[in-house]
Amino acid sequence: MKVGLLTREYPPDVYGGAGVHVEFLARELRALLDLEVHCWGEGGDPGDPGVVRHKPPAVLDGANDALRTFGVDLQMAAGLQGRDLLHSHTWYANLAGHLGKLLHGIPHVLTAHSLEPLRPWKAEQLGGGYALSSWAERTAMESADAVVAVSDGMRGDILACYPSLDPARVHVIRNGIDTAAYRPDPGTDVLERIGIDPKRPYVLFVGRITRQKGVPHLLRAARSIDPAAQLVLCAGAPDTPALDREFRALFDELSAVRDGVHWIPAMLPRPAVVQLLSHASVFVCPSVYEPLGIVNLEAMACGTAVVASAVGGIPEVVEDGVTGLLVPHREGHAEEFEAGLAQALDRVLGDPAAAERMGEAGRERAETEFGWDTVARRTAELYARLLPPGSA
Repeated sequence: MKVGLLTREYPPDVYGGAGVHVEFLARELRALLDLEVHCWGEGGDPGDPGVVRHKPPAVLDGANDALRTFGVDLQMAAGLQGRDLLHSHTWYANLAGHLGKLLHGIPHVLTAHSLEPLRPWKAEQLGGGYALSSWAERTAMESADAVVAVSDGMRGDILACYPSLDPARVHVIRNGIDTAAYRPDPGTDVLERIGIDPKRPYVLFVGRITRQKGVPHLLRAARSIDPAAQLVLCAGAPDTPALDREFRALFDELSAVRDGVHWIPAMLPRPAVVQLLSHASVFVCPSVYEPLGIVNLEAMACGTAVVASAVGGIPEVVEDGVTGLLVPHREGHAEEFEAGLAQALDRVLGDPAAAERMGEAGRERAETEFGWDTVARRTAELYARLLPPGSA
């Protein structure tokens, strides 16, 4: 079976959960089938002949980012000869999958990691390009031979946003976690280099500075948590200059009223993130929208308790009271949500024994229920069902 995997993110350019998903899924799929990855990037790596990298055409330099994305999608679609099936990830590659399906007459599988109709704040980043990204996602979604949802909650969102989609074509295959790459690290050299006091408890956030990730809510909630705790923000890639300014103002306000507030704006290598996760007293995920939340699995695999918002697919990962605590989130009730975050964080910080039990339970859940080998096997089985008999 010859499969084309289409994505924006691929190592070494991985900055979000979708990129992590594609990285590990591709690794496992290569043991099961003939996989060719088409992604964004400069040139190609001679040591990895199974990867084809594309960049926006020079003629679109300075154009809206959505148009530049479509330029990449056209190049991807043109380079898919000989593939039996296509699998696209995120709106950045969905149009390439749709065009490749039409051009080459082969099935198209689409994995939905988020949904444009549920991310209206993207208009801040893309301007009129948000209408284009929404059109691309809808067109590909409604025409795909199969749609993969990364959680039951995500499946419900897909069918609500795209009611013309046949429910029989929407399949749940949850995200996975590599528990060999993400495991407790006893070292403290990264903490010391950053300036984190390993003797003081700390709350950790890892993620991009976007409306979706709810970082401003966390910065306001942190004013109320135990002053003995540090707050470590491994946060970068703000969506817009306005959001960057908002984040910096809230960070400065918080730093003025409490010490031990650390901001790491750079994307750290995975081993450094693993060490940060391993030593955190609690990991916090204040997302207002999250189809599943791989980062919560990463924290759990490192043996750390999680406090997260009860949105999207997060409750399918974080078991309330067992591997962490869930905080209700209601649109338009920011103060209530922020107070809930502070209370949940203080509850975990104030009971280290319970936090340790939650961390141990999280590690066990990550190991037993979210292996990437299982994700890849189920994905390959879905591919096989879409191909003519005897061709897989």
